[in-house]
Amino acid sequence: MRRSGIKLSVLLAVALWPLPAASQDGGWQGPIIDAHSQVDQHVDLDGVVPLLDRAGVARVILSTRGRIRPHKVAALARSHPDRIIASVRTKGWAYYQNSPKYHRLLNVQLAMPEFRAMAEILLWHGAKGDIAPELVVPAAAPQVQVAVAAAYRRGWPVVLHYEFAAAASAAPGLMTELEGVLRERPDHPFVLTHMGQLDVRETRRLIEAHGNIHFIPSWSNPVAHLASRQPWVNLFDGRRLAPAWKALILDHPDRLVLGFDNVFAEHWGGHYVAQARLWREALAELPDDVAHAVAHGNAERLWRLDPL
Repeated sequence: MRRSGIKLSVLLAVALWPLPAASQDGGWQGPIIDAHSQVDQHVDLDGVVPLLDRAGVARVILSTRGRIRPHKVAALARSHPDRIIASVRTKGWAYYQNSPKYHRLLNVQLAMPEFRAMAEILLWHGAKGDIAPELVVPAAAPQVQVAVAAAYRRGWPVVLHYEFAAAASAAPGLMTELEGVLRERPDHPFVLTHMGQLDVRETRRLIEAHGNIHFIPSWSNPVAHLASRQPWVNLFDGRRLAPAWKALILDHPDRLVLGFDNVFAEHWGGHYVAQARLWREALAELPDDVAHAVAHGNAERLWRLDPL
């Protein structure tokens, strides 16, 4: 695998994924917010907003990764305040090691007014081939607690990264940890990226047990599955929402927050457009008020954004 972990054949498959003629043709017509994506030093930042236009995405909550300084995404947010919401980065080796560099980077971002969200906090991250190692950090670790406390102070949702399917035998202990965190702050919103790799039954159980848990369905669709061999959940059956997932969304429309989690430069292209178009088809299956909630309303409420 190369750095991205995506082979040429997979990129070609994504490019050939059947799409509508335009991003909104045959699909839901309302605005979309991408509640969680990332850029690194290989992403052309000048191309981000044009790609949002191409994909029909109105706004993105955007953090950095890799070797890119926070002022880059802050500058992008200043240039496009109606499109880019800068998100405080935590992830990286400095975070894992709880080094002084991590705390300095966190404080630099928190001092910049462009940052209006806290990005995902890695608690259990499975190895991704040779491009990303396994990272396990307890929720009680000081580097986690300092980021969580900052989100609490600012009223930002706490976005947590657990991969329960990949964690296998460690998953029960992680679930105990997660539910303990949820109970400690029952009035504060928490969000799991990638649906936490949880199946629909466990997702429903968490939602019905905890009024403060929400989910981002990043990497949880067939387009994303073409580009990864990880055990992500899939909310779709072909190009339609799977019945059990659709029923869950209809029962709890306030708990799903649309997001895509672009990571590498190759995700900022046809891969992004294909997912946005697929989700427009899915949103068209839902009642209009539910579609509005999932597509942008829940993100606006949780991150206190101006309504679209």
